[in-house]
Amino acid sequence: MSSLSRKIFAALFATAVVVAALVALVTTLVYQHTIDEDASDYLSRSCRSLKSMVEASDAYSRNDLTGVIDLLEMTDLDSSRATLISDDGTVLFDSAVDAASLPNHAGRPEVAEALSQGEGSSERTSTTVGYVSLYHAVLLSNGDVLRLSEDHASVVRLLVRDVDVLLGLLFAIAIACWFVARSLAKHLVEPILAIDPAASKSPAPYRELEPLTDRLAEQQDELKSQMHQLQDAAAVRQQYTSNVTHELKTPIASISGAAELIESGLVKPQDIGEFGHRIHSDATRLKDLVNDILMLSRLDESERMGDTSMLGAPEPCDLLSIAHDVERRLAGMAGEQHVSIKVKGSSTTVVGWARLLDEIVNNLASNGVRYNKPGGRVEISVGTDRGCAFVKVADTGIGIPASEREKIFARFYRVDASRSRDLGGTGLGLAIVKHAAALHHATIQLESAEGAGTTVVVKFPGRELPKDILANNDAKR
Repeated sequence: MSSLSRKIFAALFATAVVVAALVALVTTLVYQHTIDEDASDYLSRSCRSLKSMVEASDAYSRNDLTGVIDLLEMTDLDSSRATLISDDGTVLFDSAVDAASLPNHAGRPEVAEALSQGEGSSERTSTTVGYVSLYHAVLLSNGDVLRLSEDHASVVRLLVRDVDVLLGLLFAIAIACWFVARSLAKHLVEPILAIDPAASKSPAPYRELEPLTDRLAEQQDELKSQMHQLQDAAAVRQQYTSNVTHELKTPIASISGAAELIESGLVKPQDIGEFGHRIHSDATRLKDLVNDILMLSRLDESERMGDTSMLGAPEPCDLLSIAHDVERRLAGMAGEQHVSIKVKGSSTTVVGWARLLDEIVNNLASNGVRYNKPGGRVEISVGTDRGCAFVKVADTGIGIPASEREKIFARFYRVDASRSRDLGGTGLGLAIVKHAAALHHATIQLESAEGAGTTVVVKFPGRELPKDILANNDAKR
């Protein structure tokens, strides 16, 4: 029997047993009540008849107690018990036991009622366990009380007496419940098994199962979404690999070509310096590209594993100091592009990773220089806004077309590819900015107008890193 069949069987059997027990109890109570009423009526009639017979006898008229007792002893009372009681409660005669052994009966309800009203009855549990005794008494003309009584089985007695029948009934109920449970379980399960979990929306066979089918549909949609995401991720990885290969091959090919020309002696002595400069420039570009790829790999791994310990421990960092360092490093490139670079603001501390914060400021500022106009400006601002630290990089450059703004944080994406390569850009700077800001739980706001410059604001959530990052680093120490 299956688990569902067992549960249905248990429920049916328990219900049937409770119902059967209640029916048996109610039936027994009704039966006993009917029997008791009939017995009470019989006792009442028999008691009055016996009174008439006693009062009509010669012994009673002669006030002969012995003769009256003999008369009562000879009378066929069936299952009834006769008792003769004097007006003071003394038992004069009892057809079942020796009268001398019985206590005074003046306090018995039926006797007291007969003495006061001429007739009385009562019902009480007998000293014999499992029986109920019915009593009816009448007052004789001489002041004595004549009482008849009968014992009847109580409800418990009746149930115990019929225990074999009840057990047989329970066995029959169990067999019936077993067959019904198997049939019902099969009937209930078949529509459920017909539900197609792969379908976008399967109709629920029962109203109670609508939440289940709805959840299955939601999970199916989630699985499809995840599959699309995995496919997109695979495509992105493939594209990323292709881009990395292409970006690496370009400077390597240039270095290899220049070195081969020098090695073969085809380069004039006066041109060797130019070729050496080209090799050095491409090697620097190659080094920057490799460094950016490694940085992104560490950021990706940190996000995927939820472990920032590979980046080192976070520490208090002064954004203004970092901005001035970036200003000094970019001063040469800015001078070549005839672009001014300036830092303003106040000392602002952020708990984080100094290397990543430097990457954020440096990449934003270097892009501001690369994509600027002769005589343009790049301004780096540091401060706090409503308790949150921020760094803002604004330039007066070429700006970003509206259609391109959602793409600029993608890896190897360039608004002006040829200009970026000429100036040493790797195409990974803004991707690093995006991941580094996310690691600090910072937000990025970008405003740009084509031909009028770009402003990027990175806002940090207060002076402290979120507790989950701090706790994670503490645990790894």
